[in-house]
Amino acid sequence: QVQLVESGGGLVQAGDSLRLSCAASGRTFSNYFMGWFRQAPGKEREFVATISTSGSNTNYANSVKGRFTISRDNAKNLAYLQMNSLKPEDTAVYSCAASRRGLVYDFWGQGTQVTGSS
Repeated sequence: QVQLVESGGGLVQAGDSLRLSCAASGRTFSNYFMGWFRQAPGKEREFVATISTSGSNTNYANSVKGRFTISRDNAKNLAYLQMNSLKPEDTAVYSCAASRRGLVYDFWGQGTQVTGSS
């Protein structure tokens, strides 16, 4: 089992920046791909970003590319999502997730709310 706890959400205005953190415990953090997902009210959960086990490879949804940056610190068992130039449509509950092979995400955090206003 991998336990994941997100933090860092809040209320932001358009153009603001925010950094989300995901603290992992349990199994060896560096063995897992990490991903960030979000779910806006009334919408399906969507992929935001993913990072490989070493951090050398990342991938982003088109809607956040160039504005968001995913990173990780394997020594501290932490993953991050740096969000810049936030827009009202970025409002959602953001969740981090862990995947052993980068395909199916097996473990999920409870999520943290990000609310953007114009």
